[in-house]
Amino acid sequence: MDAVVPETGPPLPDATRAVPVAVPDDLLEGVKAAAFVVDGEGLIAATNSAARTLLHRDSADLLGQDAHDLLHRDSHGRAMPRSRCPMRDALLTERTRHSDLGWFSCGDGTLLGLSWVLTPYVLGPGRPGALVVLHRRQEAVDPREEGPGLSTALTELDRLALLAETTTQLTSTLDVDEALHRLAALTVPLLADWAIVDLLTENDEVRRALVIQHKEGVLVERADLQGPMPPLPMESPMPLSRALRGAASTIAGPSTYHGPPDSGIAVEQHRLFERTGMHSAAIAPIRGLRDVLGALTLGRTERPDGFTAGDLPLLEDLTRRAGLALDNARLYQRQRKVSETMQRHLLPQMPTIPGLEMTARYVPAPQASQVGGDWYDAFPLTDGATALAIGDVVGHDLDAAGGMAQVRNMLRAFAWSDPASPGAVVSRLDQAVMRTAEVPMATVILAWLTTADDGLWRLEWTNAGHPPPLLVTHDGRTRFLTEGHGILLGTGTDRPRHDAVVTLPPQATLVLYTDGLVESARHPIDDGLDRLRRHAASLARRPLDSFSDLLLDQVRPQDNDDDVAFLALRTPGLAP
Repeated sequence: MDAVVPETGPPLPDATRAVPVAVPDDLLEGVKAAAFVVDGEGLIAATNSAARTLLHRDSADLLGQDAHDLLHRDSHGRAMPRSRCPMRDALLTERTRHSDLGWFSCGDGTLLGLSWVLTPYVLGPGRPGALVVLHRRQEAVDPREEGPGLSTALTELDRLALLAETTTQLTSTLDVDEALHRLAALTVPLLADWAIVDLLTENDEVRRALVIQHKEGVLVERADLQGPMPPLPMESPMPLSRALRGAASTIAGPSTYHGPPDSGIAVEQHRLFERTGMHSAAIAPIRGLRDVLGALTLGRTERPDGFTAGDLPLLEDLTRRAGLALDNARLYQRQRKVSETMQRHLLPQMPTIPGLEMTARYVPAPQASQVGGDWYDAFPLTDGATALAIGDVVGHDLDAAGGMAQVRNMLRAFAWSDPASPGAVVSRLDQAVMRTAEVPMATVILAWLTTADDGLWRLEWTNAGHPPPLLVTHDGRTRFLTEGHGILLGTGTDRPRHDAVVTLPPQATLVLYTDGLVESARHPIDDGLDRLRRHAASLARRPLDSFSDLLLDQVRPQDNDDDVAFLALRTPGLAP
């Protein structure tokens, strides 16, 4: 006998939808909670208006559909295997079953956490089915009460996968800010609607480093809630203060901070709950190997279920991994800062030359924590000329930095004692490098800068295996100074070194640089030189400092892992 579609439901296309056993809708309207009936195959036979409203679906979306396929999801929002579905099991075994938390896919694309009850329902003789009642969890959860929580809604495989992904994501970056953003993305919206990270600085000050909200399917960083925090109280029993002192994780809600505040942090926490609308939060310390680094707060607003004590072990596992990753990132950044400071102290201050603009930059390697071998120099000579130099010692470690200092100091001494010509000085330097310095190989450009009787500046230089200087005129014409090129230092080859001379036009810019500005692992160096030329031409009339900063930013390849030394000068215009 053909089944009959309920009169209140729309016609169902036979070719695309199975037809459920009919149930009068008015019977379900007497159920004030959201309710629907499924037949023995799990096809939806009837719904009430409360269910359609709650699930944001109309009758046409629901009737005749497989309730499991259409509605039931796991905590990730993914389709749940039928073998793991407790509702499906209760339907097939004709038993009553309930759960405090199940995840349901709504018609508006959201994932809704609901309590549910399924009980057997007889549609007619020999026609079993089930009545499903859904309702939001409005009751408050006692933080001290052990409960299943969301972490137990995740399977053991889900939890292990989350922890493994956390380890992979956080240990693959040495940038603290990037690690914090990855931690937030791992926990929101999977575990919460909000993620808040408070960090302790090296001076024991508290900074709200990151606040992330899940809003309309997108993670939004709330900069308005980030920033400095009041000092950490040493005796406060409030959850965040205890977590920042390294105490065990705990659960908090708006009522936790409703009383008279015992510290400035308690005041800020009260404001946080008010502005975010969080009804439940879990707070855990982030511990490093030796010290407490901060605290992670996960908060819920959209999902009705609150955190329970059953959620805390998973949260502590996450923060334990975050603490180790942040410890490594902080140590790396501390070492990098020391290395950069050391590198800059090894590099000189630029001399003041009347009528001439000069500036220099050093950019460390993006992924290295060591000092490097790139360097620049400028200093006056005994005959009134000014010496310019830029070079690169092979390596990115303390040996390279030490070799760089030796090469630079020897070059200064040779140039000062006998400034005959750049080529002669570099020849002496090459011999000294071979016999006295612990430098495998190095490149260098050495130049004398003088003024002629006509007021123009004259450049005499030699090049020992270094990328050629770039000359840019005021109207944007460019020229690489390829003359005077010779073999690099340290090869043991006794070849004469030649000098070249050029007159610098008024308002021209001369650029000396190391190969980190133009080399890329994915492109030939000619591409990098062409990119340098084109960008320098476009910036020719910028002030020299702006010219230098923009050129470094626009030309340096993103995949470059080398440091960069940079020296630029600009000649004056002609006197009227």
